[in-house]
Amino acid sequence: MSWSKEAQEIELRRELARQQGGTDAVALQHAKGRLTIRERIDMLVAPDSFEEHGEGAGFAEKGPDGTITDFSPANYVIGFGEINGQRVAVGGEDFTLKGGSPNGAGLRKSVYAEELAVQFKVPLVRLLEGGGGSVAGSGGARPQTVGSPVYAEPRFKIIAQAMNCVPVVSAALGPVAGFPAGRLVASHFSVMVKHTSQVLVAGPALVERALGVSMTKEELGGWKVHTRSGIVNNVADTEAEALQQVQQFLSYMPRNVWQLAPRVSCTDDPNRAEEALLSIVPKDGRKPFKMRDLINHVVDLASFFEISPFYGKGQITGFARLNGAVVGIIANDCKHYAGAMSATGSQKAKRMMELCDTFHIPIVNFLDEPGFMIGPDAEKDATIRYGMSAVAAAVQSTVPWATVAIHKSFGVASAAHFAPNNYKLAWPSYEMGALPVQGGVTVAFHREIAEAADPEAKRLELEEMLMAQRSPFPMMESFAVHELIDPRQTRARLCRWIDWVEPLLEDLKGPVTWGMRP
Repeated sequence: MSWSKEAQEIELRRELARQQGGTDAVALQHAKGRLTIRERIDMLVAPDSFEEHGEGAGFAEKGPDGTITDFSPANYVIGFGEINGQRVAVGGEDFTLKGGSPNGAGLRKSVYAEELAVQFKVPLVRLLEGGGGSVAGSGGARPQTVGSPVYAEPRFKIIAQAMNCVPVVSAALGPVAGFPAGRLVASHFSVMVKHTSQVLVAGPALVERALGVSMTKEELGGWKVHTRSGIVNNVADTEAEALQQVQQFLSYMPRNVWQLAPRVSCTDDPNRAEEALLSIVPKDGRKPFKMRDLINHVVDLASFFEISPFYGKGQITGFARLNGAVVGIIANDCKHYAGAMSATGSQKAKRMMELCDTFHIPIVNFLDEPGFMIGPDAEKDATIRYGMSAVAAAVQSTVPWATVAIHKSFGVASAAHFAPNNYKLAWPSYEMGALPVQGGVTVAFHREIAEAADPEAKRLELEEMLMAQRSPFPMMESFAVHELIDPRQTRARLCRWIDWVEPLLEDLKGPVTWGMRP
């Protein structure tokens, strides 16, 4: 007597589960230009590293002799894999079964994803493609329970908890609606694929039924909508590129909040001095310059990974390395609203501050701040509210900051660029004040200008006088900055600073007190 029959059935269930929705369903998925969940996992993680949990989960129908006649696998795949040499929890919906809308076993496995990551303190990667719940339910003809027990913890508690314990990354790789869309935004980094993925609270049929508005999925929630709404951070042309961005983001992250981001060996000279930095800021302060070029001249070569480039475009955020150490980057982009802090830009900068605080990553801020955005649209967008939220995040930040004052710093918005114990460097091109001289002179001296024999000449005279008073040299003399530096010295100064602050990060390990939310 042996258990060979039962052992064979276990293996048969696993084999049937790997067939997903069947040959025709898989072919249809490929015809839409999309991979299956198992193909995505294989592309994302190191070869042969995926260890699935619940391989045989699903429901079998048996004939009179006890043999399996039909098997419906769980349509959510979850397990461990390896990315960048570290273990991660990775999972996602199987769209070849019920369009990713969870069946009974699939729902349980999807809920388990965050539990797995939190329990083992490993990053979580969600590969999303599904419509969430269905009015038809998840259990077919099986009786449905009515709600959760009164003593059960809130279902979404673990999702919030995961964001404060481990890096959470989500990729929209097809239509994503309902609960999966909620999961997408409950992430530290998200990416969607152009044209083949959409993110929706509800699909076109429900929208038309409820609101009488007829739109396609792409019009409702395509990449052009959500890279600008801030729902997703980044966009990719292909699934392969999206998964590569997932890998790249995780390369800057620690395994969890009890560890620090990995420092890698660096072949880029920490004392590299780029000649281009000496002339990158024009003498004419009204002319824009390329802040991204400036960043790339300072950080380790090819290390800058930008996040949310199409959202809050007056601000630039991302990760980079300095002599192999990870730093968060926040900068103004003077090519958009002169770098002014808009409502969306404020939220973008604040989110980056919170992300770096959560995972104890030092921040380098390249300052070129003209102030909060003004005008009727800015007032309607509640810019000052979101702007002050960014200011609060900065002054309450727990990680070390280095602020390099590049060009300008005006008004209250400048406070969002300085944290406690900030290392302050300034370039000779830097000026600061309550308002810009250009424009501010016209307001402050309007009567004197109007009464002058040559109003235009008087305005220029006053501007030149005030600009001379805004030289950064008095700031150096009064120790209002740590150093006024030759722009070419910026990389060397920051690489030395990162060595100073690295030992301080050990004391920050563990969850932060305030928590991060979507």
